[in-house]
Amino acid sequence: MIKVFGHKSPDTDSTGSPIAWAWYLTEVKGTPAQAVLLGEPNTEAAFMLKHWGLEKPAIIADVAAGDEVVIVDTNNPAELVPSINDAKILGIIDHHMLVGGLKTKTPIDITIRPLACTATLMFDLMGEAVDRAPRGVKGAMLSCILSDTLEFRSPTTTDHDRAVAEKLAADLGVSIPEFAAALFEAKSDVSAFSDVELLRMDSKEYNVAGKELRVSVLETTAPKLLLDRKASLMAAMPGVAQEDGADQVLLFVVDILREEATLLVPNDLVKQLAEASFGVSVSGDSVVLPGVMSRKKQIIPSLKL
Repeated sequence: MIKVFGHKSPDTDSTGSPIAWAWYLTEVKGTPAQAVLLGEPNTEAAFMLKHWGLEKPAIIADVAAGDEVVIVDTNNPAELVPSINDAKILGIIDHHMLVGGLKTKTPIDITIRPLACTATLMFDLMGEAVDRAPRGVKGAMLSCILSDTLEFRSPTTTDHDRAVAEKLAADLGVSIPEFAAALFEAKSDVSAFSDVELLRMDSKEYNVAGKELRVSVLETTAPKLLLDRKASLMAAMPGVAQEDGADQVLLFVVDILREEATLLVPNDLVKQLAEASFGVSVSGDSVVLPGVMSRKKQIIPSLKL
């Protein structure tokens, strides 16, 4: 059976898109497939599963040699299981920059488009088959788009992302503002998580000027709950960096409603990076970056030393 999965630290898109594509492969293409996860879904993704009555996919730590897999919402080997290049990769569906490093046994289908969300891309690939999708699959796809676009606030949002979300919402009889508010409320509930868990919750690895960085983003409608933990979050950063083979953890707290990010500044390295990357002057242990909402479009392309 084909395994369909996204990246480690699964967010809503890396939880919902595997479910949607596994349904499509199984029910439309006649090729049995199973959605799996590479970690526990975050609070928003867990809310999505419960809201739409979807079973949480099994969590796997690795794949076996020869396993047939489809990778969604990433093409970065650092975000995948250790033995990914031993698997038989059948396809990649993604909306991020091409990183390189994946190896395939045979030519494969790769679809990477400049959209805000993998689910939008899948909607296009499925074509008229979307109309046959169960309510839960459509709900998962809508959730993915609203999450990745931050209800169309993110600069990654395209007119097509919005149009697809509006069509899905109309089919489902869902109010986008009301459902998005519920999604973001679930995303903002981080009270049960340790500082270490928060630093890894929505985190990706990048190399900038020879420095290995774990770039973590926490999107919330209640930033005070996170910023009140600023000291302990910064104290946890060196341990996380050491365990993960990174030089530094960068944590951006994105305020969805104010449309700004706060970067925690625990040391001179991050101060230097913040000033060089975003043209700001840092005088304390944090700095506000107005208008910064997207790791993919605004944070990663700007990072420099």
